Formats: sequence, C-alpha cells, structure tokens
Amino acid sequence: VIPGSDPTLKNEYVFVTAHYDHLGMPDSTVIYHGADDNASGTAGVIGIARAFAEAKKQGIGPKRSVVCMLVSGEEKGLLGSKFFVDFPIFSLDKTVVDINIDMIGRVDNAHAGNPNYIYVIGSDRLSTELHKINEDVNSRFAKLELDYKYNALDDPNRFYERSDHYNFAERGIPAIFYFNGTHADYHKPTDTVEKIDFDAMAKRAQLAFYTAWDIANRNSRILVDIKK
Repeated sequence: VIPGSDPTLKNEYVFVTAHYDHLGMPDSTVIYHGADDNASGTAGVIGIARAFAEAKKQGIGPKRSVVCMLVSGEEKGLLGSKFFVDFPIFSLDKTVVDINIDMIGRVDNAHAGNPNYIYVIGSDRLSTELHKINEDVNSRFAKLELDYKYNALDDPNRFYERSDHYNFAERGIPAIFYFNGTHADYHKPTDTVEKIDFDAMAKRAQLAFYTAWDIANRNSRILVDIKK
C-alpha cells in the first residue's frame, strides 16, 4: 500500500492487481511454469508498486492511496479476488478502480511480428471516463495499439468474466484488464520464461502505471456512468 498524500483523497483507493498462481503441479512429473500466465502480470504489479513507492519517497506520491495486490486461486475460479471483495480490508465504496494485469509477456498469432499492442478489456463497461483516460495516457506515453476485440459483449471467449477484475466490476467498481491474448503455450507446461518478450512486457506495464497514476492524482474520482 502506498498511502495517499492528499488529506481529502487518501481514503480513496486505486487497486492494481494480478494473480500470482498458475496451474502448479497437477502430478509429480509436470510443472506448469506460468511465465506469461501470470508471472508477467505479477512482475508488472511489483514494478508499478516500486514506481509509486519511489514517487512517494521523493515527495511526489499519489494523492489517493494505491493498493498493489497479488491474489491466488484465479485459475480455480477467481477465488482470491472473490475473497477480498467479500471480506475487504479497504472500503469498496472508497475503491475508485481496479487495474488488472493478466498476461502481458507474449505476442499472440493475431499480432505476430508486432508486439506493440495490448488487448484492453472492460474499460468502458462501467465508466466512459476510465476508457478515455486509458486512451489518453496511451497516446501520450506508451503509444501501444489498443485492441478491443475481446471487449465485445458477444466475445465467445468471455475473457471479461475470466480474470480478477471481474469481482470488482460485479461490485460496481470500474475495472480495466490488460491482456496479450492466448498462444500455443497457454495453460501448458511450455509457458516458460525464455519465451517472454521483456520489452513488450515493460511497455504494457508502463501503460497500466500511467493509467493508475492519472486516476490516483485527479481531483475527482472517475464517474460510474454505465449501468451493468
């Protein structure tokens, strides 16, 4: 937790989340390493936490409090994030947004040869302002291609419902989910670290940071202007 610096805003919370578990060892012979899913997102959250902490140390920390939270049980049904929203230690009414990072270290077939992209899911489901903020900070800083394919309401993959941000969104909290898409090693033991594109991963984590930074420092909390 990076405590907010503004006396009137420090009791509002910006969450940055990722799940740190994968499928583990279903038997004694196979390890599911989970380098992309989701060590990449876990590393992103740790980097974002360090950046906010360094800003705080230098006296330019965020106005709102930032909670960088790693959860478990995602692969078993979003269990860790569900437990948190059922038994929150920070008020959900004061939670402004959840920025969720789940797989940002690889390139899918649809973007082969072009790692300068990220799928954005959920940004406009509850708040048009959240969507605009993400697009604005991306145009100024990360300059990634924002792909909304999996944000479609009729997406047969239903990725919006399949990562930890969803439990926040179900409680009416605006949420955004960053995702690089699936690949041949998705949910397989072959999801290993030598296949990670670290430059692409860093740029995607930077976009998540800039979005969190903007929301943590604006004078008014983002509006929830879309009904579920």
